[in-house]
Amino acid sequence: MSNSALPANIRGANFPATDLPATDLPATDLPATVGVLGGGRMGAGIAHAFLINGANVLVVERDEASAEAARERVESAAAKSIERGATDANLDEMASRLSVTVDYDDFKDRQLVVEAVPEDWDLKVTSLRGIEARLSDDAYLASNTSSLSVNGLARELKRPQNFLGLHFFNPVPASTLIEVVLGEQTSEALAAAAKRWVEALGKTAVVVNDAPGFASSRLGVAIALEAMRMVEEGVASAEDIDNAMVLGYKHPTGPLRTTDIVGLDVRLGIAEYLQSTLGERFAPPQILRDKVARGELGRKTGKGFFDWPA
Repeated sequence: MSNSALPANIRGANFPATDLPATDLPATDLPATVGVLGGGRMGAGIAHAFLINGANVLVVERDEASAEAARERVESAAAKSIERGATDANLDEMASRLSVTVDYDDFKDRQLVVEAVPEDWDLKVTSLRGIEARLSDDAYLASNTSSLSVNGLARELKRPQNFLGLHFFNPVPASTLIEVVLGEQTSEALAAAAKRWVEALGKTAVVVNDAPGFASSRLGVAIALEAMRMVEEGVASAEDIDNAMVLGYKHPTGPLRTTDIVGLDVRLGIAEYLQSTLGERFAPPQILRDKVARGELGRKTGKGFFDWPA
């Protein structure tokens, strides 16, 4: 993705070097001020998770239309949380703690920023550098990447000790898991704090050292790719394959329906990355490539391995 897709004030930004060590994290369970870059389905879900648990949340988007859409997503999710009784706060109070802008400079007072842009290496690096350049030296930065190397991303930053992966799962409000991905240079203080943050969000942390696909994506994609090959070979229908995993193995959702929820384009990108790092067992089947080429990306487009009503 080109720099033109980024907010105007990050294009061509300078990234000053610093060798300052990470400082001690605050003793509170959650940072008081949290930023999220990207207000799509995942970014809005992450913002919602911190918002309903008391944080002051800032979402930065690429343009005004996207920013307004992000605000609507977060506030809609907050309203549903109130209806479910998941929070005692009222919508006006939560809305007062939510800011949505198009300006990276607004990250300057954040204690933690979570990057949630698409799984594109160059976009991730440019975005993370842009955020880091605005943060104070004792602030923390996380990527929501589902497969890209945390160590590789850390090497592009000036303060790798302040950086780790926080892999949220879609849909964020319903998911009880966050994968905490530690880089080789992630500080012990940050690793410990990240586990506290996850617990404070009412979720469970799975802590892994950086490796291609981490734990969740590597296993999830392996099962999904084999399910796709079975459809391609005419072994069974998508519905019957999913039912076999739901009823036989107690998976809450089958691998093909999960692929539709995640997005076939996202699955393809992860599979291609895992193929390049772990070998041909992760080669995407042709049925996946064909569906992506036709724009059948799953729930977000109304059709994937299943049909999704508007």
